[in-house]
Amino acid sequence: MVARHETHPGNAAAAGPAEFRAAVKSMRRATLRPEVFCEEMPAPQRIAPWSSALSGDVTVDEEDLGTGRLILLHDPAGNDAWDGTFRCVAYARADIDPELGADPMLAAVGWSWLVEALDAHGAGHHAASGTVTCVTTESFGGMADEAGSAQVEIRASWTPEVDEDGGLDMTAHVEAWGELMCTAVGLPPVPEGVTAIPSRRGQRGT
Repeated sequence: MVARHETHPGNAAAAGPAEFRAAVKSMRRATLRPEVFCEEMPAPQRIAPWSSALSGDVTVDEEDLGTGRLILLHDPAGNDAWDGTFRCVAYARADIDPELGADPMLAAVGWSWLVEALDAHGAGHHAASGTVTCVTTESFGGMADEAGSAQVEIRASWTPEVDEDGGLDMTAHVEAWGELMCTAVGLPPVPEGVTAIPSRRGQRGT
């Protein structure tokens, strides 16, 4: 099931150009699975004139399996490197099966998780770039009895498409980021037609 997440209002909601304020407001309209707890967090101040950020954690049976962040940057003057006035910066990290971590194709598959999530949610974008890092850990000697572990870390950025008036609806981009985190930890896709319901867990911290 999917569930509306709760956020904590920050300064970004009441500051900045009208198109930025509207984009931040649209981030709160996104619906995320009940395994995902999402809230606003302090955004970096030196990358762009205006920014807003979300943090997310994926928990199943009270076990934290993954975490992530999504930052929205805005420069009304435009940025040549972005090819636009807005830029999304996403991060997702998940614990994975050690055997999967040893797969040489995992990095390419991890990047496909992001691209497919953006496409599935209709999050129009261009100029995407990023990295996928896979880390495996094995113990030796006196620690040889400890089980191995592995993590995948996805860092990406993309320029979201704006409408004819320069406005930006971030709803689909937030939902795609949430799906990326859930896919990375191995949760199965949500069946089509499932109705969104409030998440009790999402009320934490409000």
